[in-house]
Amino acid sequence: MPATSPLLAFALIALGMVLTPGPNMIYLVSRSISQGTRAGLISLGGVAAGFVVYMLCAAFGITALLMTVPYAYDALRITGAAYLLYLAWQAVRPGGRSPLQVRELPADGPRKLFLMGLLTNLLNPKIAVLYLSLLPQFIDPVRGDVLAQSLALGSVQILVSLGVNALIAVFAGSVAAFLAQRPFWATAQRWLMGTVLAALAVRMATEARR
Repeated sequence: MPATSPLLAFALIALGMVLTPGPNMIYLVSRSISQGTRAGLISLGGVAAGFVVYMLCAAFGITALLMTVPYAYDALRITGAAYLLYLAWQAVRPGGRSPLQVRELPADGPRKLFLMGLLTNLLNPKIAVLYLSLLPQFIDPVRGDVLAQSLALGSVQILVSLGVNALIAVFAGSVAAFLAQRPFWATAQRWLMGTVLAALAVRMATEARR
């Protein structure tokens, strides 16, 4: 097992990353507002499953193969960027609405909510890069089983992300109420979100493969 100080340092990094807006946060807030807290938490379960997939891949060295195959990495990166651009257009197009704005959506069942959360996370190649580039820096072979250390660090990241995102899903409804009562802020928020989504898409699409 890693020492306490590396675990705490990795936890702080994980906290900083989860507080940075990204596809997972955008999807969870959108789903919680449009369908309720329960739907957001079920979607969060899918996101958590995606983290587990990436953690296991990194721990067993499979992610290294993905990073050495340009076409595999680029396919995920471009797909994720295209999805963000689609969300950005939905936010800023005439008559469009932001993912954070209250919408009348058909209610998805638990299975689809879970799968959409999983897909949203798996289509974000930044998570794969996170595990591949950060995990090795906190692993000390002298302390024993490298696999066990990798799993411990990955578990810390998942716990931090789940805790923060669960709070986001629970309190997303207050954001919906605020926007519903203030049309001006709803419009401003829609354009702000569209800009953020587009910027994330451009950054993801143009980022060089590590």
